[in-house]
Amino acid sequence: MSPLIEFRGVTKSFGGTAALSDVDLAVEAGEVFAVIGHSGAGKSTLVRLVNALEKVTSGSLLVDGVDITTLPERRLREVRLGIGMVFQQFNLFRSRTVFANVAYPLKVAGWAKADRAERVTELLNFVGLVDKAWQYPDQLSGGQKQRVGIARALATNPRILLADEATSALDPETTGEVLRLLKRVNTEFGVTIVVITHEMEVVREIADRVAVLEGGRVVEVGPLHEVFADPRQRITQRFVQTVLRDRPDAEALARLRERHPGRLVTARLRDDQRIGAVLSAAGSRGVRFEVVHGAVRELGAASFGSLTLELVGPDDGVAEVVAGLRAVTEVEEVGR
Repeated sequence: MSPLIEFRGVTKSFGGTAALSDVDLAVEAGEVFAVIGHSGAGKSTLVRLVNALEKVTSGSLLVDGVDITTLPERRLREVRLGIGMVFQQFNLFRSRTVFANVAYPLKVAGWAKADRAERVTELLNFVGLVDKAWQYPDQLSGGQKQRVGIARALATNPRILLADEATSALDPETTGEVLRLLKRVNTEFGVTIVVITHEMEVVREIADRVAVLEGGRVVEVGPLHEVFADPRQRITQRFVQTVLRDRPDAEALARLRERHPGRLVTARLRDDQRIGAVLSAAGSRGVRFEVVHGAVRELGAASFGSLTLELVGPDDGVAEVVAGLRAVTEVEEVGR
């Protein structure tokens, strides 16, 4: 089957400056696909191309097999009915009730009044806000506003939901609630979700696959567990480190060097890379070890992370232990 969303050599320029350059990307039906990058990387531009709020400068962009770059505005309006959008700042009508906000896209789409009422009630029940139906946005918390935004985005039964920094304005606890709600949207309704974010924690919580944007280019893309376990690009490694925190930063490393005079090495841990046997045999070489830093995380059925070890003993024995570790995993010298 063809991808539900497919970028083919897409470039988008503003005034001669490329916001996106030669992007090739495919989003499969039914998945949660995250796009991560720093501010200015081109994330929001990318998502606005999907619903044709921005026009592609060159290349092709297919949605459900149709190249939307060739469609007239009338046809684009039809395409947009199948694409919901959730915004960072909620974008609710302050002068309309929660009920009226969710009903708005249905009214625009020409739904009958009774059908609108039934659909809105269904959605407010789904997001847990049926008791807030006649309140106004200013009477709601940030998390409640975003849940209204999600209900509104789902009103016309879209196949695709675009979430552009949908949790950036929320506190961590509320962020978790909204992400769990988005995951329910995906699993219960089968909606394909594209999440735009600069927070790797958001990616870890919700995504099936992830693409990393830097300077308007896709520099890395893959299944979530692969990107977390084996980030290849420096920018991806930095993003992953914000979640794992399994390697000492410069300040922590300086403290470790003061407290631990032995040889410091960081050994990578994955399900298929086992270091226990090597460390168990260290004593026979006159070497003792101590774990001085590290973390191990689980993601689905996989676990990964790293441990920073102090190795103390005769130089040749320590060298043998390090060689043994290198034979089964990646090892980085951090104490020299």
